[in-house]
Amino acid sequence: MSTGLDSQPNPWLASLFSAVIPGAGHIYAGERERGRRLIIIDLVMVALLIIGVLFFKTEMVKVWASLSSLSLLMVANILLLSYRGWAAYDAYNVAADRTSGSAPVWAFAVTALVWLVVLVPHAVLGYYNLVQYSLIDTVFADTPDPVAAAPDPPPDEVSASGSVTTTTVPGPVLWDGLERLNVLLLGADSGAGRKGIRTDTMMVLSIDPETGNAVIVSIPRNYSEMPLPEGIGPWECNCFPRLVNDLWFEAEQHPDDFPGPGEPGPTAMKAAFGELLGLDIHYYALVTLDGFIGLVDALGGVTIEVPNVIIDEEYPHEDGVTIEHVVIEEGTQTLDGHLALAYARIRRHANDYARMNRQRCVIGAVLEQSSPVEILSSYGALAEVIKDSLLTDIPQESLVDLVDLLPKVGMDKIGVIAVNRDYQTGVATGRNFYDAERIKAETQALIVDPSLAAGGDAFSLDGLCS
Repeated sequence: MSTGLDSQPNPWLASLFSAVIPGAGHIYAGERERGRRLIIIDLVMVALLIIGVLFFKTEMVKVWASLSSLSLLMVANILLLSYRGWAAYDAYNVAADRTSGSAPVWAFAVTALVWLVVLVPHAVLGYYNLVQYSLIDTVFADTPDPVAAAPDPPPDEVSASGSVTTTTVPGPVLWDGLERLNVLLLGADSGAGRKGIRTDTMMVLSIDPETGNAVIVSIPRNYSEMPLPEGIGPWECNCFPRLVNDLWFEAEQHPDDFPGPGEPGPTAMKAAFGELLGLDIHYYALVTLDGFIGLVDALGGVTIEVPNVIIDEEYPHEDGVTIEHVVIEEGTQTLDGHLALAYARIRRHANDYARMNRQRCVIGAVLEQSSPVEILSSYGALAEVIKDSLLTDIPQESLVDLVDLLPKVGMDKIGVIAVNRDYQTGVATGRNFYDAERIKAETQALIVDPSLAAGGDAFSLDGLCS
């Protein structure tokens, strides 16, 4: 029995329906059995996605931390788009076989418009996929991890008398065999007018992978005679006799004096901080000044509660040439990358210790205020900044482990030891000397007992913006 043109399925509308929901256009076109089979496939894929979001969030996030998983995701994205394209094409043919006459122009226009909408999520996912792949492949090491299977020695304990004793209580072996993950965090001035890399911001982050309890130890740039392990450096004192922020550059100039598996600069810095704190420093991450500015700007700035006005009449701009007058007023301030860096760098009318406090304050504020939506919306710009300004030896294979670890580390679980003038044992022109044994003992004590972060020599990240 023939039907009139108005009752016949429109091929373009059938194509449109199956592009949005594969199978829907087939049912519209009268091919109900094939349509039902395709919709069952759709429901299975949606159910798997819902189950993943509800019960396997971490595993889904891990996809973005592995090059092999990213490659599979790209293939899956292409296959899904191809499936939708085939369904739309097949629905069109089914309807066309049952239709006489030509479809109206509006049907073609609507179909083309909706196809653009259908393509958008696939294009967006493909974009983020490629950006993430490029970021991991560019920044993170693709060589086997030399320390993943080497657990830390147990942390030292500090007795009431202040002496350091070694505990023999074994801890759980986590995070690729590490009882603690220790990372050296560096901020480097290597711009115009600077000779080599100068590490003006230096912190060690030590994390317990089981609990998420963490310790940050920050060291001033003017630390002189930083201890070095035997076999590192040519000096009889087993120390670096100059300011520690010159150590990276010194190692680059004399690589034979700093043997190790990595580049001489990071090797020297990790060895020095490991010797000072009694820790194995597993990895390092270094961000340049320009990179810090780019990160803050890409995130739309950072809001800081400034307790006291900060002034520098002769602030050296990060371009290494310009001198400017910088004033950051007291109160709640939203700073762009340039001013956030200035807030973290300025020492005029203050000292290195106040600057160290402000550096930790800025880092804490950036971490606290970086919402997933902001990161996602700015991810392309962030990735380019990171690729241009971040140096690290964290291996690609360990990024998946970081996905497991980082959510455990909350701001309330971080204890901070700021090496300041209270730790000084002497002062010379342009040089400060510090009590290395006390620094090591207090670091180990805070590792053993995180509750010490509530007061005393160790303290939290809160209230360090002065």
